[in-house]
Amino acid sequence: MLERVEPDASPPPSGGGDQARLADLLARSSRGDESAFAELYDLTVDRVHGLARRVVRDPAQAEEVAQESYLEIWRQSARYDAARGSAVAWMLTIAHRRAADRVRSAESAQERDRRYAAVGVGPAYDVVSETVAARLDSARVRRALDSLTEVQREAVTLAYFGGYTYREVSDLLGVPLGTVKTRMRDGMIRLRDTLGVES
Repeated sequence: MLERVEPDASPPPSGGGDQARLADLLARSSRGDESAFAELYDLTVDRVHGLARRVVRDPAQAEEVAQESYLEIWRQSARYDAARGSAVAWMLTIAHRRAADRVRSAESAQERDRRYAAVGVGPAYDVVSETVAARLDSARVRRALDSLTEVQREAVTLAYFGGYTYREVSDLLGVPLGTVKTRMRDGMIRLRDTLGVES
């Protein structure tokens, strides 16, 4: 069962002013301001670590993923563009990508171990065709996500890949719940149309 990560006593930034503050801290961090980065870390670590914990589940691995995420955030901070989305969503996207990479790496290692253990025993199905089909499906979904607007992609990514509820997405992005629901609905319709899924 997944354990919830308890936040610290300070409320997380969620309003427009707080989003502007995070964007400013990212901009200052991109110029090498270590104190700005330390403040950015303090304001967002609960959410970044919480997301990593939700995805990788193992506490020690989640800590490593969070550290790797902040290292990438520090290195890539100059690439943040406020016009494309909120600072916290940009940071959580980096953290989610790192966490997903960690899960894929662990699954790949487990699969290698299973294959090694089963040497000499042929699979009962065509492994190559299933792998190719899975990769093609994954590529289609990535292309479909790229077809969404930035705000739709933020909401869909946080809800479906981050495991957040609509209310949590609303809090993370600092927008009303109704706005999140609208973005999700419009995004899902667009994904359905792009992927050619019958309703």
